[in-house]
Amino acid sequence: MPMREECKHFQSRTYETGDIARFCSLDLAPEAPWRCPEDCPKYERRLADVAWHHGSLVPRPVGDIPLGADQNISELLDAAEDVVNGVIPDALEDLGKVAKSRRKFRWKSK
Repeated sequence: MPMREECKHFQSRTYETGDIARFCSLDLAPEAPWRCPEDCPKYERRLADVAWHHGSLVPRPVGDIPLGADQNISELLDAAEDVVNGVIPDALEDLGKVAKSRRKFRWKSK
């Protein structure tokens, strides 16, 4: 089943580069941005979308699943998540250093 853009938990972000991130806000779509689970227990149609028809302002569709990735999507996305999670502690440490340096006030004596 493709991503259900009408689900109340579906979110998308468009960046300045034109890249679009599509995902489930509950992290229940392990194969996002290509597929939602067939029988997702949390699927709910957005109230604003119930009787609406979308015009041309709807974001462009997601590209096709990469060739040969049908069976390895979960593994690929898990590996990418591990890379990101491995960098987070260093990034938080760097942010802490910046925050500490901003807290120091330098008083000038006359």
